[in-house]
Amino acid sequence: MRTARHAFTLLELAMALAAVAIVAAFALPSWSARIARSQRIEAIAALYRAAQFVDTQTQVPAALPAGLDQAPQTGAPVYRVRLLPADESNGGYGLEALPVATGPMRDDACGAFTLDATGARGNRNVTGDPSGRETENCWRGR
Repeated sequence: MRTARHAFTLLELAMALAAVAIVAAFALPSWSARIARSQRIEAIAALYRAAQFVDTQTQVPAALPAGLDQAPQTGAPVYRVRLLPADESNGGYGLEALPVATGPMRDDACGAFTLDATGARGNRNVTGDPSGRETENCWRGR
């Protein structure tokens, strides 16, 4: 009596690997975009946290305390948050979340996020359309 062997053929294995490669080709760009979006949301949240801190002080501090000076708050920073000096247009202070030069967001189209005491939101180093639609997309829903 003969025993039956059950195994994959080389052709079946190649087809399975091709299917996985096709799925990965579509999934990886979307996954990368989601990670970038979450990093931007973290930078915006850090700006709002820093603004809340500055607004509760009797006078504008010289610098932000540890934890409020980066996004995310703990771990390796992806954005550095800094306090900008007061001028006649920003209502008393400005905040900027600048991507770390060696971080994953260094070449992001949104560039640095800015927020001032008047609530004006913006981006620096934005490439593309000067009409403000790019900034609107970077701050979308926040």
